[in-house]
Amino acid sequence: MSAIYIKADRVKAIKRKHPWIFSKAIKKVEGDPELGETIDVLAPDGTWLAKAAYSPHSQIRARIWSFEENQNIDLDFFVERIKRAQNIRHAIINRAKTNAYRLLCAENDGLPGITVDVFSNTLVCQLLSAGAEYHRNTFFEALKRCFPEYVIYDRSDVDVRSKEGLKKSKGPVAGQLPSPLVVEENGIKAYVDVENGHKTGYYVDQRDNRLALEKYVKDKTVLNCFSYTGTFGLYAVRGGAKHVTQVDMSQDALDIAKQNLELNEFDADKMSFVKHDVFKLLREYKKQGKTFDVIVMDPPKFAESKAQLKGACRGYKDINMIAMQLLNPGGILLTFSCSGLMEQNLFQKIIADAALDANKEMVFIEKLSQAQDHVIGTAYPEGFYLKGLVAQVV
Repeated sequence: MSAIYIKADRVKAIKRKHPWIFSKAIKKVEGDPELGETIDVLAPDGTWLAKAAYSPHSQIRARIWSFEENQNIDLDFFVERIKRAQNIRHAIINRAKTNAYRLLCAENDGLPGITVDVFSNTLVCQLLSAGAEYHRNTFFEALKRCFPEYVIYDRSDVDVRSKEGLKKSKGPVAGQLPSPLVVEENGIKAYVDVENGHKTGYYVDQRDNRLALEKYVKDKTVLNCFSYTGTFGLYAVRGGAKHVTQVDMSQDALDIAKQNLELNEFDADKMSFVKHDVFKLLREYKKQGKTFDVIVMDPPKFAESKAQLKGACRGYKDINMIAMQLLNPGGILLTFSCSGLMEQNLFQKIIADAALDANKEMVFIEKLSQAQDHVIGTAYPEGFYLKGLVAQVV
């Protein structure tokens, strides 16, 4: 078995059970490990530390599978990890209220680079690490054992795989996708486009935040920016909003948003759909003097790397500043960042600076986060990524 020796000053992080080993932490590589192969992780004196998947193309050179020396990374290993994650979700998810939730949260569930979302009787998977890809067949066999009656679909067609030296992958693994696929969440129904939608097709991480929106929208005008398939807007209509404007660049997403409105049998006059670049549209609205009572700002990830963080800060500040200028007196802004590199305190400072530049006196009235099924490993703080703030114009 190949091995990597860790520099003495980096051993402490591994003993604290952080699952990542960066290239600069490696003293030497023993053997010639393949892409994704399981290797031993050793201290400088040869003391055994962990078993990890080797990724020669990534800055994260190894991702740890196990801290148990006798643990084999095999079918039984994956079955045990899947069942463990399933037991956690069954304890925290009220499946009478939702049939859409995150089953596997990658490193947070001890399976680096593997995410799985459950949509009714369909599992949608993303294998994003070299180790996950190396064990692809074994992992899918384990998933079939744990969910023998479920459809399984692979959506590993994302750019981040290139950082691991992997090509994109997409397609059915077991069974045939239901058409249409509809999920239910807190009494709201929504279509899921597994094959072509963002990520796995539906953002289960915003479930609790969509519900939180309802209490702010009674008799209000609502602008839902980066609306995707419009689920924030559906909650707003159910919450008694006067009118909801859904804005997204994707016509396909807006078409599904329209179908979702019909699916829930809501009043079509309560909602309008705008295909536009949000940055440009907000500026147009400002010129027109158009205002809203409630604005939801849920943009895509602005920072994929530390090098992009400074630009991301400017982007978040700019778009939230203009949104604040469109708010009526007493207006509410629900704003989010899904950039894991954006720390919560920094995000709050950016929103505070945006209020200052918008010349709006605002107060923070609620903090929001990722849904409970998106668990965060105690040794992996990077598992906390979705930050939300509710701010009100004084």
